[in-house]
Amino acid sequence: MLGVVIHAPKDLRVEEIAATELGPRDVQVRIESGGICGSDLHYYHHGGFGTVRIREPMALGHEIAGTVEKVGDEVSRVAPGVRVAVNPSRPCDQCRYCRAGQHNQCLDMRFIGSAMRFPHVQGGFRQNLTVDEKQAIPIASGMTMAEAAMAEPLAVCLHAASRAGSLMGKRVLVTGCGPIGALSVVAARFAGAAEIVATDVSAFPLSLVEKVGATRAIDIAADPDALAPYAQDKGSFDVLFEASGNEAALRGALDAVRPGGIVVQLGLGGDMKLPINLIVAKEIQLRGTFRFDEEFQLAVDLMGSGLIDVKPLVSQTVPFQQAVEAFELASDRSRAMKVQLAF
Repeated sequence: MLGVVIHAPKDLRVEEIAATELGPRDVQVRIESGGICGSDLHYYHHGGFGTVRIREPMALGHEIAGTVEKVGDEVSRVAPGVRVAVNPSRPCDQCRYCRAGQHNQCLDMRFIGSAMRFPHVQGGFRQNLTVDEKQAIPIASGMTMAEAAMAEPLAVCLHAASRAGSLMGKRVLVTGCGPIGALSVVAARFAGAAEIVATDVSAFPLSLVEKVGATRAIDIAADPDALAPYAQDKGSFDVLFEASGNEAALRGALDAVRPGGIVVQLGLGGDMKLPINLIVAKEIQLRGTFRFDEEFQLAVDLMGSGLIDVKPLVSQTVPFQQAVEAFELASDRSRAMKVQLAF
């Protein structure tokens, strides 16, 4: 089959890759849609992120959806012809974190399209993908494949929202309006936030977050002092979702968080220097959030029932044979939000 394979920074190829043998509890999915994630872009531009680096050619992609074509002899959850979103997480279910219900912290996680382990776990940007039956999540008849491929990033943001606790009636600030920031707006609106202010340094993503629930969108590049009124009397926001991974964005937003407020850090941009005195004096709670667990099924259910609409965030769809052009487009924040590949 054909797949989208990264060999080195800026060396992305559409080439033949081997099929995976179908085990007794495996399903083969004909991939139809795949979203380009920020981590895919890190592999494309830099060969990895943090200490994670590509050490062998690897098919990219973990935001994927398609139709089941074949099933193993012991499969009972799905049948050929069923349309599914593919959960890229495959925890071991045996380590101490899995046994404690923290599957996203699994010590032996196999995550589709990740170079964190070696040999790498090959990704889902391919014509066919074989996964464990538990990873194939049936979708509603009215859901498009483009929506189904958004289940993974939406699950990330639903998990982040759960890390913040109840958002009902809360004032929320979201810094960084890429796909994760935009979906954080969606999640906060669904969870009952009364006010959602979103900031970014680019006008295009800000125009989209207003369509999915932001009550105000601020271009910080054009108006660097726009958050100053929210910083009066020690701050206004109950919760900050920091989705940019930028130290300056976090530092600027902390002034606008009220005493006792919660900061949920989603963005990964490397180590940061934190104003500890400010955090201590205002008793700010800093919380991490990592991937998701049961939120993947929740994301599929919420989109399938029409309670959450992610369609405005899919900005472009490109044939997978034009993967390089698609990755370049996805890197241009002035005109792209979520770019998906069509298989």
